[in-house]
Amino acid sequence: MNLKRRTFLQKSALATSGLIITPWLLESCHSPATNQTNDTVKEMFFKISLAEWSLHKTLFDGKLTHMEFPGVAKNEFGVDGVEYVNQFFKDKAKDTAYLTELKTRADDLGLKTLLIMIDGEGSLGAPDEAERKIAVENHYKWVEAAKFLGCHSIRVNAHGVGTAEEVHAGAVQGLGSLATFAKDFGMNVIVENHGGYSSDGSWLTGVMAEIAMENCGTLPDFGNFCLKRTENGCDEEYDRYTGVTEMMKYAKAVSAKTNDFDEAGNEIHTDYKRMMQIVKDAGYRGFVGIEYEGRVLDEYAGIRASKALLEKVGAELS
Repeated sequence: MNLKRRTFLQKSALATSGLIITPWLLESCHSPATNQTNDTVKEMFFKISLAEWSLHKTLFDGKLTHMEFPGVAKNEFGVDGVEYVNQFFKDKAKDTAYLTELKTRADDLGLKTLLIMIDGEGSLGAPDEAERKIAVENHYKWVEAAKFLGCHSIRVNAHGVGTAEEVHAGAVQGLGSLATFAKDFGMNVIVENHGGYSSDGSWLTGVMAEIAMENCGTLPDFGNFCLKRTENGCDEEYDRYTGVTEMMKYAKAVSAKTNDFDEAGNEIHTDYKRMMQIVKDAGYRGFVGIEYEGRVLDEYAGIRASKALLEKVGAELS
């Protein structure tokens, strides 16, 4: 089918459904193969992965299973890597048969399994030593599962209840202890700016500096810099460009958070060209993971829009 006819059919189908679509979104609806054959995309200084959280509504609604996620990531979106979320297979960390099948599916698709995002396993920054020890040991099984799947990292949280100084001290101990365990598996322990003190770039990089371990680093997220949240939204936010600049010194992965787009396909909350220039200037040449959390576009359309934006900016900066 030639390009003109394919474009006509796409427009006709969308018009029939009653959707209003802008040219940039139509372009992002092209097949993954179309994007992958673009020479400018191949020359980007980074590769694109997909964070499973981008499809959390679809997964929670039961319209997609965790086991099916690698196939969707590759066949629907044409990405090169996947980033799992433990919430979607939380009882499978020690299930060798399940993990083998998951690994086989990703490998057969030519996908890199990059990391597992870990939540709900306790506070690694808890000031109380006993509480912190439980949290550290709760993460052991995920280090082992990540190693089995071929990941380079597990993403954890540096949360705890106390003053900034108390949680800092707890996080140094908790993360350091977990990183010591993970070192024997060749695994990184990386912390995302994920609310609370961790969304303060200076605080988080201070923790990293004190730990000073090669396999303990960060996962800068372009959008998670809210320092004080209320029922009305975020009342205080750390500057995202400053935060990412600070965190890139320790970065072993990057999370490209997207929410809303303008008619030209640009993310309205983050200047992506400016942000990706920060990433490039830091010398980072790894994967950049799409993490779409918007509400206007559905998850599939939001992921495609995010990928189109990363490809556009990547071509401009590479």
